[in-house]
Amino acid sequence: MQDILIVGAGVIGGSIARELSKYSLNVVVLDKETDVANGTTKANSAIVHAGYDATEGTLMAKYNALGNTMFDKLSEELDFPFKRIGSLVVANSEEERKHIDELLQRGIENKIPGVRIIEKDELKKVEPKINEDAVAALLAPTGGVVGPWEMTIALMENAVDNGVKLDLNTEVLDIEKIEGGYRVITNQRDYETRCIINASGVYADKIHGMVAEETFKITPRRGQYFVLDKTQGELVNHVIFQCPTKLGKGVLVTPTVHGNVLAGPDAEDLSDRANLATTADRLDFVREHALKSIKELNFREGIRNFAGLRAQPSTNDFIIEEVEGAKGFIDVAGIKSPGLSSAPAIAVDVVEIAKKILGDVALNKEFKPNRKKHYEFITETAEKKAELINQDRRYGNMICRCENITEGEIVDSIHRNVGATTVDGVKKRCRPGMGRCQGGFCGPRIQEILARELGKSLEEIVLDKADSYILTGETKK
Repeated sequence: MQDILIVGAGVIGGSIARELSKYSLNVVVLDKETDVANGTTKANSAIVHAGYDATEGTLMAKYNALGNTMFDKLSEELDFPFKRIGSLVVANSEEERKHIDELLQRGIENKIPGVRIIEKDELKKVEPKINEDAVAALLAPTGGVVGPWEMTIALMENAVDNGVKLDLNTEVLDIEKIEGGYRVITNQRDYETRCIINASGVYADKIHGMVAEETFKITPRRGQYFVLDKTQGELVNHVIFQCPTKLGKGVLVTPTVHGNVLAGPDAEDLSDRANLATTADRLDFVREHALKSIKELNFREGIRNFAGLRAQPSTNDFIIEEVEGAKGFIDVAGIKSPGLSSAPAIAVDVVEIAKKILGDVALNKEFKPNRKKHYEFITETAEKKAELINQDRRYGNMICRCENITEGEIVDSIHRNVGATTVDGVKKRCRPGMGRCQGGFCGPRIQEILARELGKSLEEIVLDKADSYILTGETKK
């Protein structure tokens, strides 16, 4: 019997798994997808919020403020991209100034360091391309941007290094109460466990419903985005928010950790938990609102559109608790924004809940806080590049022309302990296909390398989902 079973391998499940790996426990993580970070974590704003926005006294406020402070150490230990570039909430009128005054007071209540209002002159100095209508802004220096995929992969790699087991392509079909715990029935096999942690994103109410009466509902809230080419990267220095509405923080414009510009999201409540389609009218909405922040943004430089789903809870706050009437079952549900920012702090508290359930839990004395170094060839020194090529000639073979990714990096991403098995899995780990051509040149080469390294046929290599085949057969025999 397992000590703990985590349902969901997104940033929340990954953070909890890594935190649990500091203890001598048998832990397994299940996810129905082909890879970690394939749900909400795959498509979001990649923002580390400062913490001024959440209503004081809520779990969102508590965990956002705490989680933000943990990113520097985590990114250093686990080698994932994180930049503390600061955020701005821009007021375009005296009426909107009242909103940023309220946010300032909330930031003070939430004890967010350095938060203050800057007037137009200072705003133009720190963000020269800001809309001329802007009159003032709330500056939060501790806001930042992160690579959410890289972070989750790093967390899970480190957790696996420290003894956690990861089972992908494993969908939970039902859960039965048994003596001393639960039997989890999946499409692969059954598991028995003393404790379950429900970190299943937009499906959290469904998993909860397998063991207890309904106490909350999750509504999938879709948001659509533009990714702009790096030519637009110099137009924006901070995460730029507009004044919030009742549907959220509005359309933001931000640099990414890799130098692109991201614009979005809108907000649209759906009933379909898998609907990731983009639509022309909603993208038009995003474009129009983004231009209210930075008029010089050139959307002809757009290289990709995407949509993500947030888990909007009926409680309007995070749900983090052992379920009443289901001893040993912990909900970590309704983790909408600022869930990414809150993930490290949520994990610490969830582990404390689990330890109380399990009783006497010993520390893992062999816990290793760092993961194996990932080399980004193009940013290394000339000496290091030469050393890498001498060790493995494949580091001298450039595969992705846009992002300058070598065959050595791609092969490394496949053979790590949470290695890539799909074309998008390679893309998430080392970026081939993230540039201007979006994989037009390197995509077939990635497919060939995956097939070769995994001992599969080209037809077996999928884009992302289990049935997302790229090739289905020969046209000539």
